[in-house]
Amino acid sequence: MKPAYIALGSNQGEPEIQLRKAVIALSILPMTQLDKVSSVYRSAAVGPGTQPDYLNAVVRLHTELSAIALLDALQEIEREQGRIRTVRWGPRTLDLDLLLYGDETTTTPRLTVPHPRMQKRHFVLYPLCEISSEKLLLPDGTQLGALLQQCSQRGLVKTPCQLPVSPTPQDG
Repeated sequence: MKPAYIALGSNQGEPEIQLRKAVIALSILPMTQLDKVSSVYRSAAVGPGTQPDYLNAVVRLHTELSAIALLDALQEIEREQGRIRTVRWGPRTLDLDLLLYGDETTTTPRLTVPHPRMQKRHFVLYPLCEISSEKLLLPDGTQLGALLQQCSQRGLVKTPCQLPVSPTPQDG
């Protein structure tokens, strides 16, 4: 099974609930095990116009799904939670980004791994470090700690929100 790191973000609807539902959906993907879930962080939106702040987190999965099958699953979870793709970097109910997929690099019209903008986004790097370590190596050999040194934590606030690490048992 390959380790895969997924960034979660939401700034529409009820972001905390959106993130919780996303973690549960990720935990029940076929051929996949949810391993770790970061704390939830609040950050200003990156994108056009005035938008509400985002809630962000990162999870680590171990999966037998291919990178493109995992991307398809992520986009289906986004659709199920009301994501409509209209404005690039616009407000959204849920954003799931495949950050890292093992030590693989991929560049296709649909998918680039490692995520092309993760190295400059504090709302990705700090939660990623929380569930991995500063010694995590990216596929190009860059150590996560080196990226953290170049990326201020300013404006990033850890929240008291708690996300599930495993699916919520169903009543019934």
